[in-house]
Amino acid sequence: MTNIVLTGFMGTGKTTIGRLVAQHFGNIFIDMDTEIEASAGKPIRSIFQNDGEATFRKIETDLCVQLSSLLEKQQNLVISTGGGTMVNPVNKILLAKNSRTVCLTCEVGELIRRLVKFDPLGRPLINVADQSLAIEQLLETRREIYASFSWQIDTTCLTIEEVTSKVIKLVDMVSLSVRYPGSQYMVHIGQDILELVGGIIQEIGLPEGNQVAIISNPLVKSLYAEKVRKSLESKGYYVLNCLVPDGERYKTLTTVNKVYKQLLAGGLDRSGTVLALGGGVVGDIAGFVAATYMRGIRFIQLPTTLLAMVDASIGGKNGVDLPQGKNLVGTYKQPALVMIDLSTLETLPVEELQSGMAEVIKHGIIAAPDLFQSLEEKNSSYSTFWKTHAGIDWMKRAQAVKIDIVEQDPFEEGKRAILNLGHTVGHALEKVSNYELRHGEAISIGMVAATHIAISLGLASSQLAERIEAVLSVWGLPVKCPHIRYDDIIMAMSKDKKKKGKNIRWILPSDIGKVDIYQDIPQKVVKSVLNDLGAY
Repeated sequence: MTNIVLTGFMGTGKTTIGRLVAQHFGNIFIDMDTEIEASAGKPIRSIFQNDGEATFRKIETDLCVQLSSLLEKQQNLVISTGGGTMVNPVNKILLAKNSRTVCLTCEVGELIRRLVKFDPLGRPLINVADQSLAIEQLLETRREIYASFSWQIDTTCLTIEEVTSKVIKLVDMVSLSVRYPGSQYMVHIGQDILELVGGIIQEIGLPEGNQVAIISNPLVKSLYAEKVRKSLESKGYYVLNCLVPDGERYKTLTTVNKVYKQLLAGGLDRSGTVLALGGGVVGDIAGFVAATYMRGIRFIQLPTTLLAMVDASIGGKNGVDLPQGKNLVGTYKQPALVMIDLSTLETLPVEELQSGMAEVIKHGIIAAPDLFQSLEEKNSSYSTFWKTHAGIDWMKRAQAVKIDIVEQDPFEEGKRAILNLGHTVGHALEKVSNYELRHGEAISIGMVAATHIAISLGLASSQLAERIEAVLSVWGLPVKCPHIRYDDIIMAMSKDKKKKGKNIRWILPSDIGKVDIYQDIPQKVVKSVLNDLGAY
């Protein structure tokens, strides 16, 4: 749980929503206006009338100092500010330091309706003859301040329950940092956060007026691009939409060249940003483009598939395929931001969710025995699991494995290679099947093959294979090899980029949470294992 501060103009619902959010979590709710009235012993309108606004603002700042101390010590506070509290930058710093500040907004017409109808006399700053004009003028003076907050919810057309739900989802949101040589970036994991991307990009320093190229495929564009566009344009960014075809077979230099042409036609310059909105294929293409267009421009990841969320969006690797093999051309391009909106998984078919689970399971095998154990205890369906707080927690734990590894080895010079568990056979199966096998399905089979090789070499017990195959099966993933020629698989592996010299590198598990890198695996062992799994 993180502390929440609700701010925004009068009439946006801060007090009502704050009280409901606090009740939901069983937290302490503090309404600043109520606290000020209690300490002064009179209503706020009387403070304004008798003592003046300057006195009120002094009391308000003193309260912010007290609340800042509480926010530093506790993680169970929901605070509703006054409409003008954050106008003072000192107050903003005091309250934002140890909390997630959410700004509630509303269109001026609806604000006038709410304030004039429901609270005609209680607001001293608009207690004038022409209240509508006073509201419009006051809102205009504060508009820039309200717009400066990253996390915003427009309450204009929402019910109290809908706004409360959105705030609760922001409370549940998890933020992780990824460090790499010279800098770092944030990974935000939550529900319904795509609509906040404009504010978050603003927070990381992209100046207003810059251009953002959204690279997506036709299906994802139809589902989510409009929401992202509106969020970006609300913060003053110009949007250029670029399309790539859907599917691994289009992850090629030919497609990259077509994207370059779209960016040039749209006038994107070196100050621009490439934003990947889609799965792993989109992320790979967009990352490669961002790394090479005009010698490199800013890159942001908005993954919309489980596979991309868990693995491809973190760590900066990207690549495109050549006819000879997968990801043989690529770069390292660290993103400036990753936003993982789990609500996008609701539009994925079950087969794609299953494919993504292979990477979640892989991370459990590599370095998270507790995650693996929870995966063994499956008690949710795909359609409901990722909507829950447990889904966010699983994503956090899976991400933590990769973040820890890529921070230690950002350019895959050593330990990072263990993230390729299952990929030696998996990539070969993808290539030989002409990508009829989904990535996660191929990696699932690859992990089973790696485990049986480890057993054959005396590195692991047979019980390890039983556990790994059982958890893969319970999540709907294959554990047997398709009817594919062994020689074709070996040929594909020989061209894999993970090769070191003439030796194929293998990542083999010895236990859950323990894997290592091996070379010079006897070919007869590999052949025996693949034959047992169904290759011929």
